[in-house]
Amino acid sequence: MEKRIFGKLGFSCSAFGIGCMRLPEVKGAMGDAHVDEAEAVRMIRHAIDHGVEYVDTAYPYHNKESELVVGKALKDGYRERVRLATKLPVWLTHKPEDFDRYLDLQLKRLGVDHVDFYLLHAIDGPTFDRLKKLRVLDFLDRAVAQGKIRYPAFSFHGERRDFKKVIDAYDWSMCQIQLNLLDEDFQAGIEGMLYAAEKDVPVVVMEPLRGGELAQAPPPEVQAIWDRSRVKRSPAEWAFRWLYNFPQVATILSGVSTMEQLEDNLRIFGEAKAESMSREELDLVREVKEFYHRKIRVGCTGCNYCMPCPADVSIPDVFRLYNKASIYDAIQEYEKDYEKLVTEKRDPSCCVRCGRCEPLCPQGIPIMEKLEEAQGYFRKK
Repeated sequence: MEKRIFGKLGFSCSAFGIGCMRLPEVKGAMGDAHVDEAEAVRMIRHAIDHGVEYVDTAYPYHNKESELVVGKALKDGYRERVRLATKLPVWLTHKPEDFDRYLDLQLKRLGVDHVDFYLLHAIDGPTFDRLKKLRVLDFLDRAVAQGKIRYPAFSFHGERRDFKKVIDAYDWSMCQIQLNLLDEDFQAGIEGMLYAAEKDVPVVVMEPLRGGELAQAPPPEVQAIWDRSRVKRSPAEWAFRWLYNFPQVATILSGVSTMEQLEDNLRIFGEAKAESMSREELDLVREVKEFYHRKIRVGCTGCNYCMPCPADVSIPDVFRLYNKASIYDAIQEYEKDYEKLVTEKRDPSCCVRCGRCEPLCPQGIPIMEKLEEAQGYFRKK
C-alpha cells in the first residue's frame, strides 16, 4: 500500500485510512441498530494487519458506540501501529471547561492516554468564531502540552472563504475535508485542498464515495462511459483513483461496512499512485460528473447526523430513494419503497417543520424544502 508524507509533520502514513462511521451493524432487541462489535474489531484489525495506519472515529458515530469499539480493536498492540483520530463534538460545548471534559471522556472510551489527531468536528465559519471566543485554540495548545493530543486539527463543512480563514487562524497539524469526484467545488473543494497544501497543512479526505453512492452499480449511461476505458475498473475504484491522483491528499478515509468492502479497498489502494491518471481517463471522469450533476436531486451522503427525527421521518431514506429514482430514471421501481415509508408513517408528509434537522446537516441541505420536493416527485404520477 502506498504511503504518503503528512506534510510538515514529516512522517509517512497509509494512503487508505479506515473510517469508523459506517461499521457493520446488527439489530438490537428493540429493533434498533448497534455496532456488530466482534465483526468490527475483526475488520479494523484486518485492515491494520494489511497496511492501514490511520483510524478515524468521532464522539457521535454509531450513537456513541464507535469510540468504544475502536478502543477494543486497538488493544493487544494495535494502538501502537496506527495514527488514531477522533473529534471534539463542538456543538455540545458551551463553556471552556466543556473542551477538557469531552476530551477526557473520549480518551476513557477509547482506552488510551492520548490520541494522535484531535479534530474540531464539522467546523464552519460561525462555529469557529464561537469557539474562538471560548478560547478553543488555547485548549488545543494546553492539551498538546499535557500530552493528551499530539496534533490539533479540524474537519470542515462550510463555505470555502471560511475554510481559508480557519486555515490561517492557527498552526494546524491537519485538516479534513469532504472531497470526491462530484464535490470538487463543494465546501472547501479542490481550491481549499490546494490552499491547505500551500500552507503545508496535510489534507485528509472524507466522503470519497459520497456515502457509498459512487460505489454502487451505475446507471447504463455512466457504465457506457466507463466501458470506453481501456482498463476496466469498478465505480469505487474510479472514485478512489480520481482522489489519490492528487499528490496533495495525505490520506483518504473509507467507511467500510463489510469485510468484502474492506478487501476491495485494500486491493484498490494496493495500487494507489499520485498523478497516475491519463488525460483520456480524466476526460471520462468529467463526462461521468456531468451526468450525475444533472440527475442528483439532493446532496445527501447518508451520514444520519439529522437523525433521529422528532416526527420519525426517515430523512436519509427519503433522499436516497429520491436520488435513485432520478439517477436511474426509474420512479416506478423505487415507488414501492417510498410507499412503505408512507405506510410506516416515516415519509415527508409526517414532517412538522420543527427545523431541528437543518442545523445538524454537514452538507447544509435545506432539508424541509427537499422533503417537500421529494414528496411532490413521488406523488406527481
